[in-house]
Amino acid sequence: MPERRGGSPLPADPGVLVGTVPDGDPPFDAAVERVFRDDYGRAIATLTRILGDLGLAEESVQDAFAVAIDRWPRDGVPDNPTGWIVTTARHRAIDRLRREASRDDRHAQSLLLFAQDQPEEVGPVRDDRLRLMFTCCHPALSVTSQVALTLRLIAGLGTEEIAHAFLVPEATMAQRLVRAKNKIRNAGIPYRVPADADLPDRLVSVLAVVYLVFNEGYVASSGDELGRLDLAEEAIRLGRLLVNLMPDEPEVHGLLALMLLTESRRPARTTPEGALVTLSEQDRSLWDSAMIAEGQAIVRDCLRWNRPGPYQVQAAIAAVHSDAPTAEATDWRQVLALYDQLMVLAPTSIVALNRAVAVAEVDGPQEALLAVDAVPRTDYYLWHAVRADLLQRLDRPAEARDAFDAAIALTANTAERQHLETRLSTLP
Repeated sequence: MPERRGGSPLPADPGVLVGTVPDGDPPFDAAVERVFRDDYGRAIATLTRILGDLGLAEESVQDAFAVAIDRWPRDGVPDNPTGWIVTTARHRAIDRLRREASRDDRHAQSLLLFAQDQPEEVGPVRDDRLRLMFTCCHPALSVTSQVALTLRLIAGLGTEEIAHAFLVPEATMAQRLVRAKNKIRNAGIPYRVPADADLPDRLVSVLAVVYLVFNEGYVASSGDELGRLDLAEEAIRLGRLLVNLMPDEPEVHGLLALMLLTESRRPARTTPEGALVTLSEQDRSLWDSAMIAEGQAIVRDCLRWNRPGPYQVQAAIAAVHSDAPTAEATDWRQVLALYDQLMVLAPTSIVALNRAVAVAEVDGPQEALLAVDAVPRTDYYLWHAVRADLLQRLDRPAEARDAFDAAIALTANTAERQHLETRLSTLP
């Protein structure tokens, strides 16, 4: 059964999104694609600070990457590709203002020409990407709209990837893109760096964004690789910045601990050929001991706060797994008790499915199957994958085969799909 995290504390039907780079773009040259993956969010964040206009920043960065696709294969990759993108985007913004000139635009253009010589806006959040996250998590938008918007801007995720993160069809997410764009444009919602007093009200959305970015890095929604190390590392970096920014918020610490303890397993999660290795089969000697020690120390600190939240509970579950020298030594009763607590704090389908895995270890696969069948998520591959595993353990091969087929049909990640196909091939 594919390894998954404890589950997001998002509502069951989240999300609207403001789009940036359209899906279906022409194929990127490898160098452009690498810069896009690594630095798209940084470029958007920097341009938003310089321009003071999120929409103009999005359009200008899109233009800059389009120019890079055309020029870099011919002229070579610049020494500072991110700086090249930002500078080109800034010039494109000036060109756009000239084309669409009005009195206000001319004033904005004159300011933009000298923007790089001006001091940065003073505020509590100094990192450009983290600042953009807090800026986009505007209270005029719903929490789920804030999260979806920021996922696109920070991680550069496409509609399909974000729809996967929110467990909704891609077409539904595409419709929400249009509605969100119209809402922001028609309402004239401003994007400004929040003051210190505004940060706590925006924290729930910011944490959700960081966690979803990490999840996409840990298990990519599509593609040949199981995960994306660049996104996981960026999420952990943002988590550390959040801890420094808001050291008295236990959920901030809980999220960092959760990401560290989960990421510690990466060296053991695939074979040298890239095949998925489940948690129960992993060589735990390969786990990153430094990450585990740091994550466990943070979990112990969170216990002293005695203000439990979803991320802290998920981190505690990950800590229990990291404590076990072997899969057989896992304290599944403690894991199940923690999932029971998590179901109170964040009663989502993903949490319920992960809880069912713990039920199987404590009460057996029959009780776990009843728990899975009570989860109304038949459109999600993991629902079928968990059922398939349980049915195989109950020696019901025909039903297990159907469940594996359904899971495979809903899986876009090559490593996960191949793992499921291998499991299916072992059935009689």
